[in-house]
Amino acid sequence: MARKYFGTDGIRGRANGVITPDLALRVGQATGLVFKRNGDHRHRVVIGKDTRLSGYMIETALVAGFTSVGMDVLLLGPIPTPAVAMLTRSMRADLGVMISASHNLYDDNGIKLFAPDGYKLSNDDEEEIERLIDSDLSKQLAKSPALGRAKRIDGVQDRYIEFAKRTLPKNMTFEGLRVVVDCANGAAYSVAPAALWELGAEVFSLGVEPDGFNINRDCGSTAPAALAAKVREMRADIGIALDGDADRVVIVDERGHVVDGDQILAVIAQSWQQDGRLAKPGVVATVMSNFGFERYLKSLGIDVVRTPVGDRYVLEKMREQGFNVGGEPSGHIILSDHTTTGDGFVAALQVMAVVKERGEAVSSVCHRYDPLPQITKNVRYRNGTPHEHARVRDAIAEGEQRLNGHGRLIVRASGTEPVIRVTAEGDDKALVETVVDGIVDALNEVAA
Repeated sequence: MARKYFGTDGIRGRANGVITPDLALRVGQATGLVFKRNGDHRHRVVIGKDTRLSGYMIETALVAGFTSVGMDVLLLGPIPTPAVAMLTRSMRADLGVMISASHNLYDDNGIKLFAPDGYKLSNDDEEEIERLIDSDLSKQLAKSPALGRAKRIDGVQDRYIEFAKRTLPKNMTFEGLRVVVDCANGAAYSVAPAALWELGAEVFSLGVEPDGFNINRDCGSTAPAALAAKVREMRADIGIALDGDADRVVIVDERGHVVDGDQILAVIAQSWQQDGRLAKPGVVATVMSNFGFERYLKSLGIDVVRTPVGDRYVLEKMREQGFNVGGEPSGHIILSDHTTTGDGFVAALQVMAVVKERGEAVSSVCHRYDPLPQITKNVRYRNGTPHEHARVRDAIAEGEQRLNGHGRLIVRASGTEPVIRVTAEGDDKALVETVVDGIVDALNEVAA
């Protein structure tokens, strides 16, 4: 069924354009009604957010929605998305909510929802919430004595820091490591530097002065140039770049070179295989993961199971088939022994642990394979499905014919923004560029 509100990662859009106070209110009411059906206890929801200016507006509207249907609200303040998932379980909440648009700039925002077990909602739950959002809820509101209460909770950042530290081997210390961490002026601006310092590292911080407008702006995992420059300047051993809600990460080595999610996933998979921690001899990745990554893991006896793009699909496959490591090239890394969603900071800690144990430079530890030439270009559009236009389909067919089995071609609509992503990879870089450009030209013609 086509979704009106939910994408691949909750509800997302322009703040006060798509994500209005009225919508947030109705999301709170609809979601509260769905999850109040589980038991007759006093139901409660935890709400976290990143540092966007619009977070105040959306948080207030959600509180009104949840309390109006009789749910108590515990407000966590700025905190990473994976912390919300963890605290939903830890605090025995009936629901978890994260107000964030992840890696998008400040003028977007979103609402991510977690079930009591800390996992993102099922398709059935999302469909039921969508149905209720557009229905008349007036007769389902709580009576005056049954209205919910709201209060802010202190100490939740410390709880997440301790949780993250406990994902490491006992007595692990990062003493002697110089670390630059870029928190994207987002949700991890306080917890990530503090946790690294407590683990013994010498810490240099970027992106830790949020002002409501600068989240992900020229910083974080989507713009690691500033981090790379700072690593070289400080002669640091490693750089860590999180995104606005800290559910994804990229690494920068001591030379200032960026390490993507595929290489991070390969480091963790091999380390866990050697330690006997891989639940099965395989990992879950998406169709966007480089074929060089797949060839490398297969040489180690580790299979790669691919899914559509989106961390929810990765997690669904992990749960369905019993894998405990999965991720995406963007840096969404899911380690289900520890987390129920992507956790960029926890993934970075696992890489740092390998660096410390091996006593090697990050450039050595994090270069497990040579990726095949892969090119991705984005084409923004206003509406419709331009990638299904006959002109574009012809260009895709022509590109596949030119690759002729010696590469891969993926054309897909983003689940989080109005963009068509065109990706091709193969051993011949010039051919890959030509194929991508041909499809991009066709998309620009029909999307104009």
